[in-house]
Amino acid sequence: MGYDMSSGKQSKEFLTLLNDKDEFVQGYQPLSIDESITRKYAGVKLSDGGFIQVGYNAERFQKDIDAHIIGYTKNRHIGHNGFIIICKENGSIVSDKAEYANKTIDNFGISLSADEGAIFETKEDDTLYYALYAAVEGYRIIGMIPKADALYMRNVSLYVSIFMEILIFAALFILIYFLIKKIIIDNLRKINTTLSEITDGNLNVTVNVRSNEEFASLSDDINQTVSTLKRYIADAAARIDKELEFAKQIQYSALPAVFPPYPNRKDFEIYAHMITAKEVGGDFYDFYMLGDSTLAFMIADVSGKGIPAAMFMMQAKTIIKDLAESGLELPEVFATANKKLCENNDAGMFVTAWMGILDLKTGLLKFVNAGHNPPLVRQADGEFVYLKARSGMVLAGMDGIKYRQNELQLTPGDQIFLYTDGVTEATDKNNQLYGEERLLETVNRNIVMDTRKLCEAVKSDVDQFVGEAPQFDDITMLSVEIQYIRGENSITVIADGKSMIPVSEFAKSLTEKLAVVPKVANKVSIAVDEIYSNIINYSGAELATISYEIKDGRLYITLTDDGIPYNPLEAEEPDITLSAEERKIGGLGIFMVKKMTESMEYTYEDEKNILKLIIALS
Repeated sequence: MGYDMSSGKQSKEFLTLLNDKDEFVQGYQPLSIDESITRKYAGVKLSDGGFIQVGYNAERFQKDIDAHIIGYTKNRHIGHNGFIIICKENGSIVSDKAEYANKTIDNFGISLSADEGAIFETKEDDTLYYALYAAVEGYRIIGMIPKADALYMRNVSLYVSIFMEILIFAALFILIYFLIKKIIIDNLRKINTTLSEITDGNLNVTVNVRSNEEFASLSDDINQTVSTLKRYIADAAARIDKELEFAKQIQYSALPAVFPPYPNRKDFEIYAHMITAKEVGGDFYDFYMLGDSTLAFMIADVSGKGIPAAMFMMQAKTIIKDLAESGLELPEVFATANKKLCENNDAGMFVTAWMGILDLKTGLLKFVNAGHNPPLVRQADGEFVYLKARSGMVLAGMDGIKYRQNELQLTPGDQIFLYTDGVTEATDKNNQLYGEERLLETVNRNIVMDTRKLCEAVKSDVDQFVGEAPQFDDITMLSVEIQYIRGENSITVIADGKSMIPVSEFAKSLTEKLAVVPKVANKVSIAVDEIYSNIINYSGAELATISYEIKDGRLYITLTDDGIPYNPLEAEEPDITLSAEERKIGGLGIFMVKKMTESMEYTYEDEKNILKLIIALS
């Protein structure tokens, strides 16, 4: 609030609770705004530093003391007819004699002209008394004995009798006084204990100190404040939840979310999946085409969680994409992005990232790793393995960093699986990590699945492993699979039925490109379809490549596969004079191709069947 406690007399005295005292009760203090109102202030030291202070209404404090005093002065005698009177400094009587109620000692002719502790004469209701008084905590304790009774005593015994009676009562009075102060301190400590729980976040506790009206009112005020605070927190939480849900939608809208993303492209499959640990997270993935034949894809993980990480994630994603689309080489993209992200990075955040640029015409993958988890890659008919390559510095970690580019040749059927550490560092109820080994086992157990199903299988296995344990990190995955590679004059495909369509489209496109007459176009289409059908049905090949070249007015089409050795030129020609029922099955397709082509050539090299078809273009 900006208030300096040492600046005021009343507040300054309580600074002792910061040093050597555990509790402090102040004398009566007038209010600065109204000096006619007095309060007694009390405070106790807090266990974690500081103190709590309460102002106790002086009038109510006095009433509490008066009530106890009345109880102790009842039937209190000195000798046979002597008695004790208790009054305040202003002379108002508080002791328990009916005729004293709401009166002062002056009303009875009692004068305290003598010094404290000295015997003096005074008169009360025309009766002469010997008296003696003592002052205690704002009160006067007056011992009185009739002068007539004193005639039966020596002066010394009179003094001693009165003095001892007052001394005993003064001790009782002080005991009462400090008992009440202790009650105040104890109540403060109860309130302090409850307030400590409240400040620690437990808003379900209540203050229930009702020893008097003052503390009951304080308890009610605190409980009402806590109730109001709970309502405000609930309202704020609902509002924050709504805003975070909106932020989550914005974040997800910035990521590619429609699959398949390129319905007209059959040369690759891609799928990505992200589940945030909080409403918004720092993970992100991205992919986009750089021209017609280049696919860029990446995965990244921003340090930290929540909205700050999400904001930094959006910044990093935008910068990297802009740089990649500008035509820079991949190492330069990362170096420049790192420089930009280092600027004004007061929060000290950083990004781990892996990005690949895939040439869909050649299958050549160029990639850079900036401190990210190594991806899993499956090539040909093998299993997934971790792609070991030298990793560079994280982005935004240090300015002036250079990044190294690596290359990997991919073929149809090859698959890449990217992930963030939310997968491998997911923990179960026993705080055991999911780990890289289990991830490897999972992807290889689901090796025949497409990109979407593979990601879903991994997520399902992570969920099963984690069980009811909370998710502390974002889980993000991205998978890319090459279906076929189509170059300028060739196409390489997985040798299965699904590849018949792209092979047929390749044959059609080459005739359109060459602008051949329909007769020649039919020959090309039939020849390619028939030979490729034999490959996928009988050769047992994994991969097949169809390529062409033009030379000397002729079209040279070459079909290559890695199946079992087979020379179609040695195949027995079918007897076309027989009916279909009489003729042996098979051989007709090869026979047709022989008739359509000018010539055919077969070789077996490097464990591959190579069949060349030569077709005249005129």
